[in-house]
Amino acid sequence: MTQDASFEDGREAPLRLVAFDSDDLQVISALVQDAVFPITEMKWLAGQRRFALLLNRFRWEDQSLADQRNRSYERVQSVMTIENVQKVLSQGIDRSDKDTVLSCLSVAFEPGADADGVVTITLAGDGAIAVHVEALEAVLRDVTKPYVAPSGKAPDHPE
Repeated sequence: MTQDASFEDGREAPLRLVAFDSDDLQVISALVQDAVFPITEMKWLAGQRRFALLLNRFRWEDQSLADQRNRSYERVQSVMTIENVQKVLSQGIDRSDKDTVLSCLSVAFEPGADADGVVTITLAGDGAIAVHVEALEAVLRDVTKPYVAPSGKAPDHPE
């Protein structure tokens, strides 16, 4: 008798995910929850119509495996890009303080009349980034090997 493959049977490989609709973006949102990034690693490339973040994301996809094998939690540097950008607005962020480290809580898409809409990146501490797009296309791509999370713990959200 054969068994179905489990998640743990898969080989570890860098993530590369693309979102073209709200459901796809929910997967990316779950993976970037609790990602941290210096304010200097947030770029709007107006000429390329692209918004990009270099994130230090917690490897949520590895958490249960780390728990089972009693090994260190990991983070990995990832680039999240949003394409087809028309404008970017932010609130609750002091762009002049170059030492600021931001923490991502969620990423959501609010569709407009056609394919357009707004991607909202909600940050801890009441900050938010609104990325107005002509059409949703977001990419999350790991760009380094995983490293041991400096805190040694998984992020916690007590109620």
